[in-house]
Amino acid sequence: MLAFPSLSPAPSPAPATAPAPSRPPWAPLPPLRVGLLGVGTVGAGTSRVLLRNQALIRARCGRDIELRMAAARNLPRARPLLGPEVELVADAQRVVRHPQIDVVVEAIGGCGDARTLVLDAIAHGKHVVTANKALLALHGDEIFAAARQQGVVVAFEGAVAVSIPIVKALREGLAANRIEWLAGIINGTSNFVLSAMRERGWSFDTALREAQRLGYAEADPRFDVEGIDAAHKLTLLASMAFGMPLRFDVVAVEGITQLHAADVRHAEALGYRIKLLGVARRRAHGIELRVQPALLPEACLLAGVNGAMNGVVVKSDAAGPTTYCGAGAGAEQTASAVIADLVDVARLGSAAGASAVPALGFEAAALQPQALLPLDAHITGHYLRVPVTGDAAVFALLLDTLADHGLVVQANRDVADDARGREIVLLTAEAPLHVARGAVAAIAALPCVRSAPVRLSVEMLA
Repeated sequence: MLAFPSLSPAPSPAPATAPAPSRPPWAPLPPLRVGLLGVGTVGAGTSRVLLRNQALIRARCGRDIELRMAAARNLPRARPLLGPEVELVADAQRVVRHPQIDVVVEAIGGCGDARTLVLDAIAHGKHVVTANKALLALHGDEIFAAARQQGVVVAFEGAVAVSIPIVKALREGLAANRIEWLAGIINGTSNFVLSAMRERGWSFDTALREAQRLGYAEADPRFDVEGIDAAHKLTLLASMAFGMPLRFDVVAVEGITQLHAADVRHAEALGYRIKLLGVARRRAHGIELRVQPALLPEACLLAGVNGAMNGVVVKSDAAGPTTYCGAGAGAEQTASAVIADLVDVARLGSAAGASAVPALGFEAAALQPQALLPLDAHITGHYLRVPVTGDAAVFALLLDTLADHGLVVQANRDVADDARGREIVLLTAEAPLHVARGAVAAIAALPCVRSAPVRLSVEMLA
């Protein structure tokens, strides 16, 4: 149940006391006392930035933010990463239950021990700051409900796109808007791999090995390259955009592991870039939620987001399209978002501070389930790569077959490759996925088609 082995019994919760007398407006605010769970990349970065920018942070929130206590599995390793004034312990519950800790920063990751510790911190009246998107995507409704009951804040700017303040933009900056759709490159590892495949002509496997060598990808990169990490983030974004409960279970997820370098080259030749996109879009009969590799026109701003960078475009009725771009990973980049959340918590203690913003940007009673479209009903353009044999009549046969199934071709290229043979590449107008799948099945049955056609979505983001 605990994140770390217990070395000593945790102190009991502080007994309830009578409300303290109100503070005179001229009196300085006491420091915000922070407890840290985990002293890895995020925890160490948070400690470092807090110490380096202490005076600046105090000027912005009107009080000191002090890291008082931290819990870590490996104490000798963690000790040099923290200031000498920080009490370092092995028992995480000592931090979450300590009566002199105001806010707990959860930086251990995962959903098991992290969920237990976050709920325990909330039960003991602590605010919580976390960058744990998996925890919130899977257990956020429970955690936010517990926080409302206790009157504390759960802040999570670092959980989505790290250095980009997209959570604040959706909850506050765009609060007057009806969000029509959002689309994002929200996984830096996959974006690095796709950028390397395009720029250097590498295979997926070669690009992934380079990402691992540079530290952009974990030894086990499946959460990143299979789209699961992006789906966790899209779950949070969609809830804030559309005022709906968190629904990770209905996100359609497809990663980039089966993507071939040939498709990257063909897309480039047609004026497109392939990106792993998270898309949440309102339609007349429901909401589309999907993570998938998709072609973007090269003139689209997101198409130019390369390497390990992240980018998000939000289309709303009043503001129109707004674009956000920044680093998608990194110790101090994540620390920037974590400390921004700490500043918001610190401001709650100021007479001039704004009231707490609802966790998902909507009052709890206003969060309503939305009709969610099945994947087959999602509407996009379609990219098709068809390996063929035969003469020029093959192209006309493909066009006729697609037209018979309701797909209109808008662009094409016919490529002869000594290694791969002849391939015809087609871009179609928008159509529901079930229409495209029917057309692909019909094409695959033609005698002139050598092997299974490849289909990818095309997103125009309009």
